[in-house]
Amino acid sequence: MTEPDPAGGRLSEVDRAGLQSDAALAGPSRTCIGCRGRDSRSTLLRIVVVRDDRGETTAAPDPRKCLPGRGAWLHPDIACLDLAVRRRALSRAFRQRVEETDALRAWIQDLSSNQQ
Repeated sequence: MTEPDPAGGRLSEVDRAGLQSDAALAGPSRTCIGCRGRDSRSTLLRIVVVRDDRGETTAAPDPRKCLPGRGAWLHPDIACLDLAVRRRALSRAFRQRVEETDALRAWIQDLSSNQQ
Protein backbone atom coordinates (compact mmCIF):
# COMPACT_ATOMS: atom_id res chain seq x y z
CA MET A 1 0.00 0.00 0.00
CA THR A 2 1.33 3.45 -0.84
CA GLU A 3 0.48 6.83 0.61
CA PRO A 4 1.25 10.24 -0.82
CA ASP A 5 4.14 12.01 0.85
CA PRO A 6 4.14 15.78 1.46
CA ALA A 7 6.48 16.36 -1.49
CA GLY A 8 3.92 14.92 -3.91
CA GLY A 9 5.56 11.53 -4.59
CA ARG A 10 4.55 8.17 -3.21
CA LEU A 11 6.46 6.23 -0.58
CA SER A 12 5.80 2.62 0.32
CA GLU A 13 5.80 1.59 3.96
CA VAL A 14 9.19 -0.08 3.48
CA ASP A 15 10.73 3.09 2.00
CA ARG A 16 9.26 5.23 4.74
CA ALA A 17 10.60 2.87 7.43
CA GLY A 18 14.03 2.82 5.75
CA LEU A 19 14.21 6.61 5.64
CA GLN A 20 13.27 6.91 9.28
CA SER A 21 15.78 4.30 10.47
CA ASP A 22 18.64 5.90 8.48
CA ALA A 23 17.91 9.30 10.00
CA ALA A 24 17.75 7.88 13.52
CA LEU A 25 21.10 6.07 13.21
CA ALA A 26 23.02 8.97 11.70
CA GLY A 27 22.46 11.39 14.56
CA PRO A 28 22.82 15.13 14.15
CA SER A 29 24.38 16.16 10.87
CA ARG A 30 26.15 19.37 9.98
CA THR A 31 27.36 20.95 6.74
CA CYS A 32 31.07 21.43 6.08
CA ILE A 33 31.70 25.07 5.14
CA GLY A 34 34.48 23.98 2.78
CA CYS A 35 33.07 21.26 0.55
CA ARG A 36 29.40 21.84 1.52
CA GLY A 37 29.02 18.11 2.21
CA ARG A 38 26.81 16.95 5.06
CA ASP A 39 28.28 14.63 7.65
CA SER A 40 27.75 13.57 11.23
CA ARG A 41 28.82 15.93 13.97
CA SER A 42 31.39 13.46 15.27
CA THR A 43 33.38 13.43 12.01
CA LEU A 44 33.45 17.21 11.52
CA LEU A 45 35.65 19.68 13.36
CA ARG A 46 33.99 22.65 15.05
CA ILE A 47 35.85 25.91 14.55
CA VAL A 48 35.35 29.23 16.30
CA VAL A 49 36.72 32.75 15.97
CA VAL A 50 39.18 33.99 18.57
CA ARG A 51 40.16 37.65 18.81
CA ASP A 52 43.74 38.36 19.89
CA ASP A 53 45.19 41.34 21.77
CA ARG A 54 45.68 43.33 18.56
CA GLY A 55 42.04 42.84 17.56
CA GLU A 56 42.75 40.39 14.73
CA THR A 57 40.33 37.52 14.28
CA THR A 58 41.71 34.00 14.01
CA ALA A 59 39.91 30.77 13.15
CA ALA A 60 40.72 28.26 15.89
CA PRO A 61 39.83 24.56 16.25
CA ASP A 62 37.40 23.49 18.94
CA PRO A 63 37.88 19.70 19.09
CA ARG A 64 35.99 19.35 22.39
CA LYS A 65 33.07 21.37 20.95
CA CYS A 66 32.74 23.51 24.07
CA LEU A 67 34.25 26.95 23.32
CA PRO A 68 31.79 29.84 23.45
CA GLY A 69 30.71 31.72 20.39
CA ARG A 70 29.33 31.10 16.97
CA GLY A 71 30.77 27.90 15.53
CA ALA A 72 31.18 26.50 12.06
CA TRP A 73 31.85 22.95 10.95
CA LEU A 74 34.66 21.73 8.71
CA HIS A 75 36.05 18.36 7.70
CA PRO A 76 39.49 18.04 9.34
CA ASP A 77 41.14 18.08 5.93
CA ILE A 78 43.40 20.67 4.31
CA ALA A 79 41.44 20.45 1.04
CA CYS A 80 38.21 21.49 2.79
CA LEU A 81 40.03 24.32 4.60
CA ASP A 82 41.46 25.56 1.30
CA LEU A 83 37.98 25.50 -0.25
CA ALA A 84 36.56 27.44 2.69
CA VAL A 85 39.29 30.07 2.43
CA ARG A 86 38.96 30.39 -1.34
CA ARG A 87 35.16 30.72 -1.15
CA ARG A 88 35.42 33.15 1.81
CA ALA A 89 33.11 30.80 3.68
CA LEU A 90 34.76 31.47 7.04
CA SER A 91 33.85 35.16 6.98
CA ARG A 92 30.28 34.36 5.94
CA ALA A 93 29.85 31.65 8.56
CA PHE A 94 31.14 33.83 11.38
CA ARG A 95 29.57 37.04 10.07
CA GLN A 96 32.85 38.88 10.46
CA ARG A 97 36.17 39.05 8.66
CA VAL A 98 38.50 36.16 9.55
CA GLU A 99 42.09 37.24 9.02
CA GLU A 100 44.16 34.21 10.10
CA THR A 101 43.82 30.48 9.50
CA ASP A 102 47.41 29.44 10.29
CA ALA A 103 46.58 27.92 13.70
CA LEU A 104 43.72 25.94 12.20
CA ARG A 105 45.88 24.77 9.29
CA ALA A 106 48.66 23.66 11.68
CA TRP A 107 46.17 21.78 13.87
CA ILE A 108 44.71 19.91 10.87
CA GLN A 109 48.18 19.05 9.53
CA ASP A 110 49.22 17.78 12.97
CA LEU A 111 46.08 15.67 13.20
CA SER A 112 46.63 14.14 9.77
CA SER A 113 50.30 13.37 10.52
CA ASN A 114 49.31 11.66 13.80
CA GLN A 115 46.75 9.46 12.03
CA GLN A 116 49.29 8.12 9.51
